[in-house]
Amino acid sequence: MKPANPDDAAAAGRAAARMPLIDALKGIAAQLILLHHLVCYGPLAKAMNRMLPALSGVLFDYGRMLVQVFLVVGGFLAARALAADGRPLPRNPLAQVWHRYLRLAPPFVVAMLLALGVALLAEHWMDDEAIPEITDLRQLIAHGLLLHDILDVPSLSAGVWYVAIDLQLYAMLALLMALAARCGERSAAAAMALVAALGGASLFHFNHDASLDDWGIYFFGSYALGAFAWWLGGRRWNSCLLAVPALVVASALAVDFRLRIALALAVAAVLALGHRQGWLLRWPRSALLGFLGRISFSVFLLHFPIFLLVSALYVRLGGGGDGVALAAMFLAWALSIAVGAFFHRHVERRARWLPAPLAVRLRALVSPRRA
Repeated sequence: MKPANPDDAAAAGRAAARMPLIDALKGIAAQLILLHHLVCYGPLAKAMNRMLPALSGVLFDYGRMLVQVFLVVGGFLAARALAADGRPLPRNPLAQVWHRYLRLAPPFVVAMLLALGVALLAEHWMDDEAIPEITDLRQLIAHGLLLHDILDVPSLSAGVWYVAIDLQLYAMLALLMALAARCGERSAAAAMALVAALGGASLFHFNHDASLDDWGIYFFGSYALGAFAWWLGGRRWNSCLLAVPALVVASALAVDFRLRIALALAVAAVLALGHRQGWLLRWPRSALLGFLGRISFSVFLLHFPIFLLVSALYVRLGGGGDGVALAAMFLAWALSIAVGAFFHRHVERRARWLPAPLAVRLRALVSPRRA
């Protein structure tokens, strides 16, 4: 989602702040995923299912699909960073992936350490399957390397599989752009052809195999839709071309209808039209949605440990009736937003500056010394 070098990072950060539509999509999706997890895990989820079974059922069945918003938005912003006009520049994909890792890993590791501490505390206050299994140091190392699902170690929090998938997807797109850049004047066509081929393979084949959901290729179809929303949404291209990815996805859905892919197509269509018509930068004018969008990653990282902590306190204090459970659920939701905002300001935003000094040090180490 983020650009490949510090200068691009600063530019994209300023531009992303001028995209209220993206903030709105991310903010709404993050809140619905938060509510989805609230009805999935722990004693408060059981109380929610008892009090509001219909709402809980909807959130349980459909809330998880909102991750498609982040997949499509991620592809949209990654295409903008790696090949803004469709023509990728010749860059080192390993360096680009390293910068991306440095943007994701520091706040992720801090959040996982907090999740570990909460899990250890919760173990003493309640006995519930929602408490993450804690094994050994290898579990922490796997999380730090964003390899926790690939190495099949128990996750320290709910939903954090997405962070590892985000890095994989960015790496795949960066590699495709590096290959396309070798085609010279035809690099734009090559970039789109490569992304279309891999995206189509994902939609028609890999996304049918749930055993592959630890790998980016399973989700690349949605990511590719986001990339094409950026490229074809630009005024450089004929608007009729927007129908091409839509027809490809429609064909894939005709073979095997998946609501999550239909949602990804809808999000990509909104982004492409917003980009082409210009209201991507103007609508909606909502300070609340902008705020929720900016802190969405931090809320995503921390909401489950907050839920777990509030659930443990709820059990520790003896539980209570429906009113107490409802108050505890509201407290968990409100704390998730408040702690997420604090974490965004004091951890996530500061971590964004790590790639620049580290990159300078690495270049100094590998640059030839002058006599």
